[in-house]
Amino acid sequence: MTDPALQTPATGEAKPAPKLSAEFTGRTGTVLERLNKLYPALIDLSLGRLEALLARLGHPERKLPPVIHVAGTNGKGSTCANLRAIGEAAGWRVHVMSSPHLVDVTERFRIAGKLVSEDELIATLEEIERINDGAPITVFEVLTAAGFLLFARHPAQLAIIEVGLGGRFDATNVIPNPAACAITAISMDHEAFLGSTLTAIAGEKAGIIKPGVPVVTGRQEPVVIQVLEEEAARKGAPLLRRDRDWTAGHADQPAPGLSFTDAAGTLRLPAPALTGPHQDDNAALAIAALRASGLSLPDTAWGGIAHTTWPARLQRLHGTLAGRLPSDWELWLDGGHNPGAGEALAPVLDSWSDRPVHVIVGMKQTKDATGFLAPLLSRATSIYAVAEPDQHLAQPVGSIVDAGQGKVLPGPTLDAALDALPRTDGQPARVLICGSLYLAGVVLKRDGWQAS
Repeated sequence: MTDPALQTPATGEAKPAPKLSAEFTGRTGTVLERLNKLYPALIDLSLGRLEALLARLGHPERKLPPVIHVAGTNGKGSTCANLRAIGEAAGWRVHVMSSPHLVDVTERFRIAGKLVSEDELIATLEEIERINDGAPITVFEVLTAAGFLLFARHPAQLAIIEVGLGGRFDATNVIPNPAACAITAISMDHEAFLGSTLTAIAGEKAGIIKPGVPVVTGRQEPVVIQVLEEEAARKGAPLLRRDRDWTAGHADQPAPGLSFTDAAGTLRLPAPALTGPHQDDNAALAIAALRASGLSLPDTAWGGIAHTTWPARLQRLHGTLAGRLPSDWELWLDGGHNPGAGEALAPVLDSWSDRPVHVIVGMKQTKDATGFLAPLLSRATSIYAVAEPDQHLAQPVGSIVDAGQGKVLPGPTLDAALDALPRTDGQPARVLICGSLYLAGVVLKRDGWQAS
């Protein structure tokens, strides 16, 4: 999604639209740049403009296959990836709309299992541009409309829709009647848009709850649970909470894996493919959402979590950048970028205690570097702050260093940081690049990764 820091308040006065960042490039970027001039705010949380456009498009949002709508602060993308893996293991055609993309905007739209082609996406955007006929609209609203059009025109058994920002007034929240909603871990992030307290942020996320539609959630802070309970009760929506209505945990017998239990019974499953204890939670939430949806899946489908793929979520790299390190070193990438993500990475670093762990951090200007770094400072052998020239809205290296309590060194670039890593007597080590999905996109592009 377009960065909140680029917002220009919509005050009614004429303002030039800010240029889109390098996150939208090529022929698709040219179309989006034209559309960007129609509204002075790159983000303005509202539903009215998109609802009017969708009406002119024939309401494609009402013609989708069963939808799982996913909101939250951390783990949305991973939960969606697990949902997709389970659906595809059932033999279903599955649509997925997610944001942001890492390298190319086509990553946001997976149609019946395959990424949309650039030609089809451009044709859809140009159709929307023509029908919109110059009316005010934001780029994210256009992209959301494009996803609905694409999904309505291709048959599938499941559509997975990830919220872009917040929930209540996010463009994706025009979906009238999803099969189920899922709310991942909620923590502090996007305060400029969602509020400065956890209660306020939870209220915005809870805005996706629909009357009578089941909603599942994992472990949350007590204040968050209170908000979700109140909103679900107000909407008459069944709220299925972890450790009350369903449970999940690591299982060692008969082989290491995941155990999931709800009112329908217990599943003994292989370990999730995505790395880290927090990914057990995301896999379990995906299972809970599909079980709550009422959709019928074969028993073999749940094992799809063993084949989930999702880039820049504790992804091990083996390409060009990894080749700069000694052959017995490991290079990992994670796009986590807020305090909750730092907390999720902490037990991962604990599990890596068998060898030195060097952390390379680059962040966006609007993010809380102090909160993200705090859980990592005592666990990393060294930490370097970086800002790449083509990293969108990169936070200055000095700001990240200042947030590191004297434990963070200036890279100041990725190449310089990789070269500076201490190599001690041939001892193997791990390197984790983290702090920003925009940095992750730069890293994947340099490492030779391509979405598929």
